[in-house]
Amino acid sequence: MARMTSSARPLLNRSLAEFGTTIFAEMSALALRTGSINLGQGFPDTDGPEEIREAAVRALRDGRGNQYPPGPGVPELRTAVAAHQRRLYGLTYDPDTEVLVTAGATEAVAASLLALLEPGDEVVALEPYYDSYAACIAMAGGRRVPVTLRPDQGRFRLDLDELRAAVTDRTRLLLINTPHNPTGTVLTREELAAVAELAVERDLLVVTDEVYEHLVFDGAEHLPLATFPGMRERTVTIGSAGKTYSFTGWKVGWVTGTAELVTAVRSAKQFLTYVSAGPFQYAIAEALRLPDSYFDSFRADLQRKRDLLGDGLRTAGFEVYQPQGTYFITTDISPLGEKDAYAFCRALPERCGVVAIPNSVFYDHPDAGRSLVRFTFCKKDDVLDEATSRLQRLAP
Repeated sequence: MARMTSSARPLLNRSLAEFGTTIFAEMSALALRTGSINLGQGFPDTDGPEEIREAAVRALRDGRGNQYPPGPGVPELRTAVAAHQRRLYGLTYDPDTEVLVTAGATEAVAASLLALLEPGDEVVALEPYYDSYAACIAMAGGRRVPVTLRPDQGRFRLDLDELRAAVTDRTRLLLINTPHNPTGTVLTREELAAVAELAVERDLLVVTDEVYEHLVFDGAEHLPLATFPGMRERTVTIGSAGKTYSFTGWKVGWVTGTAELVTAVRSAKQFLTYVSAGPFQYAIAEALRLPDSYFDSFRADLQRKRDLLGDGLRTAGFEVYQPQGTYFITTDISPLGEKDAYAFCRALPERCGVVAIPNSVFYDHPDAGRSLVRFTFCKKDDVLDEATSRLQRLAP
């Protein structure tokens, strides 16, 4: 017999009621239903390096990771993460106590916020923000305080005065994402220095999502926030293999920080997935040791794809904000005579056979992103060519 429930209380936790189905699930389902080209959800349509796939196969066949791996992650991967941080950024972490493997960056964000927040704590985050940020803050009982990145001379910029004004006595944590999804902004040395100074001055914790660290273009430089004075001891840095090696389905991410911070995050993480991706952890340990030439080639190829899609979008009549990083392009649909990004994206599959994401869903202040639409360029050239050809139907 079905259990009766009180009509006065909804089944879903009220803190999650505002979120509903993610925009990525909605738009990807729309792409499948209409047979459209999916330039919405950010996953490549080609796999990463063959030698890394073979490393995963080898681990499976050798029986490595087929049973529960260690809770913090296999030692080989934790050692490789620590070596990666040291080689590229001069950051030294103890792989035994200061590195934690997670089920992708999404779990790393969730575990970090669940571990470090208590009900009522305020979290200052840069909007537009990846949708899981808001949900994870809510699940932790925190209160999000957005600071809006706004278009300025072809890129989105952080207003440092607005950031400073957002911090109150109730602020516990800054949630920073650079390179930034969805705008493609890479925070500059000056901007990051100001963030660091504010965090130290107000004694704030920082969670920094750096999953696009290797996807920076036009000579832009990714600078981990933990490298700035006073930041290593207060920063949880999140990395991921999915975006760097084009194996998004493997869901291998990691956290680095002080032993105290990582212990706290692990305390929450152990009650989420506990462990995941056993054989893939061994493969990603090998991937992190690939030579710099791999990253250089990968970056150059993505920059070329960015330019291919960007040129096509401009020709179709969009205003294009040239991204410095990630594999997303934010556009403005106003020159097309459109105003509502959500309505535009809902209709786009029928109009052109292309799916994109409305940026307005990533804002607490939706008017700031009302006419902004995000496209991904991590697709094959012929897919990008066909998509831009279809989008020419929109040209005024």
